Amino acid sequence: MSHPAPEAPAAESLDFIREIAQEDLRSGKHPVIVTRFPPEPNGYLHIGHAKSICLNFGLAQEHPGSRCHLRFDDTNPAKEDIEYVESIQEDVHWLGFDWGTHLFHASDYFDQIHDFALELIAKGLSYVCDLPVEEVRATRGTLTEPGTNSPYRTRTPEENLDLFARMRAGEFPDGSRTLRAKIDMASPNMNLRDPVIYRIKKVPHDRTGDKWCIYPTYDMAHGYSDALEGITHSICTLEFEAHRPLYDWLIDHVSAPCHPRQIEFSRLNLTYTVMSKRKLLELVEKGLVDGWDDPRMPTISGLRRRGYTPSGIRSFCHHIGVTKYNSITDMGLLEAAVREDLNKTAPRFLGVLRPLKFTITNWPAGQIEPLEAAINPADPESGTRQIPFTGELLIEQDDFMEEPTPGYFRLAPGRTARLRHGYNVTCEDVIKDDTGRVIELRGPYDPESRHSKPKKGTAVIHWLSAAHAVPAEVRLYDRLLTVPDPNDIPDGTDWTSTLNPESLDILGQAHVEPAALTSPGTFQFERLGYFCQDSKHSQPGKPVLNRTVTLKDTWAKAQAKV
Repeated sequence: MSHPAPEAPAAESLDFIREIAQEDLRSGKHPVIVTRFPPEPNGYLHIGHAKSICLNFGLAQEHPGSRCHLRFDDTNPAKEDIEYVESIQEDVHWLGFDWGTHLFHASDYFDQIHDFALELIAKGLSYVCDLPVEEVRATRGTLTEPGTNSPYRTRTPEENLDLFARMRAGEFPDGSRTLRAKIDMASPNMNLRDPVIYRIKKVPHDRTGDKWCIYPTYDMAHGYSDALEGITHSICTLEFEAHRPLYDWLIDHVSAPCHPRQIEFSRLNLTYTVMSKRKLLELVEKGLVDGWDDPRMPTISGLRRRGYTPSGIRSFCHHIGVTKYNSITDMGLLEAAVREDLNKTAPRFLGVLRPLKFTITNWPAGQIEPLEAAINPADPESGTRQIPFTGELLIEQDDFMEEPTPGYFRLAPGRTARLRHGYNVTCEDVIKDDTGRVIELRGPYDPESRHSKPKKGTAVIHWLSAAHAVPAEVRLYDRLLTVPDPNDIPDGTDWTSTLNPESLDILGQAHVEPAALTSPGTFQFERLGYFCQDSKHSQPGKPVLNRTVTLKDTWAKAQAKV
């Protein structure tokens, strides 16, 4: 699969990480830039990962000869799944990036990492500890109090080498022993208080089988994998800033081939959603969403299913930039970036979400007139399409009001409106059922109005020929949560209680222009928003359409009224 290379950011918009990389190239410290994107295969990627992907792969693309590796941090086989591995590769490719031949796994380096552990033990810099994990945590101390030395800290290198070999041989049960780095239990940095670097987990690994029953921790594996791959700039989010001294310590005290530089940047947080894999998994496992790719989810697969574009997401990531300051970004910025991208590329069609019949009383019986409309007015080269016009139409229920309020300019008894790409029609009769519900409007059209300019105050509404429109189910998606910042949820509150009960509105009586169903990708229903066919539930003869994004930021307006 080939993927077009995304555009590089403008030179004047260099962030602090790009400035560091350029200076390292200019000074000759590095001949090329080598970055990596190191996801754990224990869940699906989300929009926060997209920011990291765009940064790491983008940085490499901006400098000839440089590269970005895709490396799976597969050090915890109990929580990993090939489904996640495949989805991560699909997401990175879909965003427009390619790792080429540089696909790696932390498990590729288990032998070398084990050798580094032996080095640390032989130098008296690590020891086998018999304390249970809970007691290890309890003896670490606090931010104001030092930790307590393990009673096993004074074991000799010979004892530790023997015990570590027996750990590897599977002699001890899970959790009974760990290998800990021997650093400083009084360090103000909690991560340096003799952290665990190996633990016993008698779980088969999908790549190494039963070869190992001990696995390195993330801190142990990550830095050594970077060094073994020749990574120049190990870019990670701010929560790893406190881990950097341990990253450096582990590399400094073994015979690693190089010492990459770890640089931290602020992670992406979006309003009205969550980025925690644990919480996203909870939504999936409890059936609160339609899987990892539910269009309400912030996962890349969910955004793809909703109709978001790779270029729109890349534009958003470039726009928000790379900083050192934690903040929360307005979801509206992401939607605006996607909306702007789709405005340039999406073809236009007509759709009616909540149909109301309009019969033209003076239309010649059986006549079908093809009306011409632009496929995409923003792209003059996109050409035109023909829309069949007949005497029986479907319009939006919202485009009629029996007793219009001030400021309402669409159809009402005695009022005229212009049909998009077509004629003026006037509502003369309102037909109701036995319950008083309006089921049909009737009135004439003006044959001379097609090419005339609408009179001032005449609204333009969209429509479909009832005989040609195709029934479809349309799903309108909204914010996942009702609270802007999930960090504001009070302690002790079930965070799922903040899920937005109106995040999904299913319309089962919608009708659409037939050409929309043969259009690949995301398209615009004029006046309504951008939509795409649902890749999971849409079937031939039973189309299901997802609204990608509205034409305007209607959420901000609605919230302003609250």
